[in-house]
Amino acid sequence: MMNLFHNLDFVFANDFIFSDRFPPEEEDYFSSKGQVWGLKMSVNFVPNTWDMPLQVWNERGAGGRHVNFDLAGNVMGSHISEFPVGRYKKAHRHGPGAHVTILSGQGYSLLWPEHGEPTRVDWKPGSVVVPPSQWFHQHFNSGADPARYLALRWNSWRYNFVALGDDKPIEVSVKDGGTQIEYEDEDPKIHEYFESCLHKVGATCRMNSMVPWCTRNEAE
Repeated sequence: MMNLFHNLDFVFANDFIFSDRFPPEEEDYFSSKGQVWGLKMSVNFVPNTWDMPLQVWNERGAGGRHVNFDLAGNVMGSHISEFPVGRYKKAHRHGPGAHVTILSGQGYSLLWPEHGEPTRVDWKPGSVVVPPSQWFHQHFNSGADPARYLALRWNSWRYNFVALGDDKPIEVSVKDGGTQIEYEDEDPKIHEYFESCLHKVGATCRMNSMVPWCTRNEAE
């Protein structure tokens, strides 16, 4: 803001109040539970990102859960996702600026440009992963606990502030006009590598019901 307006008084001495977003008389402004519509939530303040309940989102795979925020009517977008032990999400891609902060769990992400080779990025609580614009990225839980992360970026589900090349749905297959790679369309080496990583730490892959070439029996 300081660089945009190059006037410190406008930024720090401005008495304008966004009463439509922060009404002074609203005593429960920070304690209100907000409103929820499926995967979408409109709320002013999230006190605990680690434990807040999430909604099932089967389209993104891994048996994961998710919530997509409209925070206090602002243009900054954010969401929280969580997925179980021994599983990984479907790869997809989108525009620039998403900062993924790991809240819990341990694992790695694969990131690659179209027609390029994947780069592995390991993560743990406190790590931040920033996928480059329109690079495919895929998150893998190779640890002993569910993996949960908070993603921050421009454009909330309610307010589309800036064009980021995100006009295609991220939870729809690339074959159907989206930006997601379905499990059956991914390179089998991705799953083979995931199984080998789990084997090294004595963990069990739990993708048998999702990936056709999974070699692990979830009942074991």
